[in-house]
Amino acid sequence: MKQLFSSTLLGMIFLLCSSSISGQSLTPAQAPSGPADIIAVLTKAGKFTTFIGLLKSSQVDSLINTQLKKPGNGFTVFAPTDSAFSNLKTGTLNSFTDEQKAALTKFHIIPSFLTIAQFQTVSNPVHTSASGDSEEFPLNVIGNGTQVNMTTGLVNTTVDSTAYSDGQLAVYEIPQVLLSQGILNPQAPAPAPLPPKPKKAAPLNALSPSRSTTVSVDSSGATGLLHYAPTVASIGVAVLAAMSLSLWTEWQIDGW
Repeated sequence: MKQLFSSTLLGMIFLLCSSSISGQSLTPAQAPSGPADIIAVLTKAGKFTTFIGLLKSSQVDSLINTQLKKPGNGFTVFAPTDSAFSNLKTGTLNSFTDEQKAALTKFHIIPSFLTIAQFQTVSNPVHTSASGDSEEFPLNVIGNGTQVNMTTGLVNTTVDSTAYSDGQLAVYEIPQVLLSQGILNPQAPAPAPLPPKPKKAAPLNALSPSRSTTVSVDSSGATGLLHYAPTVASIGVAVLAAMSLSLWTEWQIDGW
């Protein structure tokens, strides 16, 4: 009886343990996942040091990483290797201004996620993150099976391999740096509009009240008459007085 009880108890314990272990296997722990970091992806590859420097100096890496955290179309990055930059003419990269380096970096980025297969149907010229029209930044990408050819009018190259792809970010290794006229010969900014020409100052005589010659003469004449009127009146009175006195004197003499 004791043996039967012990066997039964052991069987129940075994079943409980089995159920517990089975339950754990049904819900395995999943490794945490998140959006990719463009610098971490390129650093892991180990041959994009110069391109990483351009991404950081132009702050394009922050733009990409920020957008990858949001739902959207993702990014496609054509990453030139360090050997690709070494093949440039000596001093080329050092001669670029900060604006040219930023344009160069953005010219290697398409603001949407594209697989190798999608390059067969993409519309050319491909729109990149570089500002400007297709004449300054032309990029034509032609896919043919697993082969992808690219041309900018100055550079012809191919995609060597896929360095990274997760549905949001695709990084393709290329053996040459993509150059364009918009990078090498950036257009000068449009000149600021000229200020309006100042109006010509009016002559001093135009600013003073107009005076008519007739009015001036009349006014001066009137003023003159008023000024000399008492004098004329006095002379007239004196003349009349003298004439009256003379007549009175003659009358007195004749009367005597």
